[in-house]
Amino acid sequence: MSAPLLEVNDLKKHFQLGGGLFRKRAFVYAVDGVSFTIARGETLALVGESGCGKSTVGRAILRLFDITAGQVVLDGRRIDDLPAGTLRPLRRRVQVVFQDPFSSLNPRMRVRDILAEPIRNFGLANSARDLDARIAALMDKVRLPRDAIDRWPHEFSGGQRQRIGIARALAAEPDLIVCDEAVSALDVSVKAQIVNLLQDIQQELGLALLFISHDLAIVEHMTHRVAVMYLGKIVEVAPKRAIFAAPRHPYTKALLSAVPVPEPGAARERIILKGDVPSPITPPKGCRFHTRCPYAFDRCRSEEPALRPTETGHLAACHLHDLPDAQNPMVAM
Repeated sequence: MSAPLLEVNDLKKHFQLGGGLFRKRAFVYAVDGVSFTIARGETLALVGESGCGKSTVGRAILRLFDITAGQVVLDGRRIDDLPAGTLRPLRRRVQVVFQDPFSSLNPRMRVRDILAEPIRNFGLANSARDLDARIAALMDKVRLPRDAIDRWPHEFSGGQRQRIGIARALAAEPDLIVCDEAVSALDVSVKAQIVNLLQDIQQELGLALLFISHDLAIVEHMTHRVAVMYLGKIVEVAPKRAIFAAPRHPYTKALLSAVPVPEPGAARERIILKGDVPSPITPPKGCRFHTRCPYAFDRCRSEEPALRPTETGHLAACHLHDLPDAQNPMVAM
């Protein structure tokens, strides 16, 4: 089996709040021990409620800030501790498509200059003619007319601006693209177009994608594997079909119960979780989900479960899987 393109080991990112001479420092435990891998050409979806830390994971991989602890390994080389000068050439290999296609584009730059910037920065063009050819090819790849390169970002629709954002990410010829809620700001019909475009580009170029999203209907359509986050932790990882057919964590089961049923009249048990998500400043002891879990027992309140394989091949962080199958509500479903 070939080595993964990206490997994240026990990643932690804690943000300091206040503190001073007479005040105790407090921290937001945004990401608190996350591990996963992404293979070449694979799409891993990172899902969860708003505030669970999934976007922080994406930004940590991109080195938009320093991490608190853990490792980020790209193609066998650790990148989380590299100085800026050494990291710069490696930034080409990991690019990003942001959520808001308007604010992520410089309003004072024409499309031509937006796409040319990464090509120039990484020295990918041999001449002015080569640069123009690359820009034209990028416009073709994202299915925008070539003559649009002389227009400004405000002259495009939201979906067209996101295509420009995708083209900018592709301009650097990356191995991995982090899609941080890349379709959540778009209309439903446009979402489908962008998702289909990303899938076509991935198949053509062999790209890997980290697809960060809270829209499970979109995730089901385009991903290979799914990692579910709750309050800074990954609670379940499994192939797409396995996780949608038979989730092995109570939180995953509750999330999936909220996905709209495609067939009118089809029955689905809706699970309404009680209470609110705890504060990431003072996360609960033991399992972080136990305050809202309908199946929690004493061990859940005192001992944090490890993310480990279940009998079905899922990775799940849940003490229920230490119970006999007859007593485990996640098996006897």
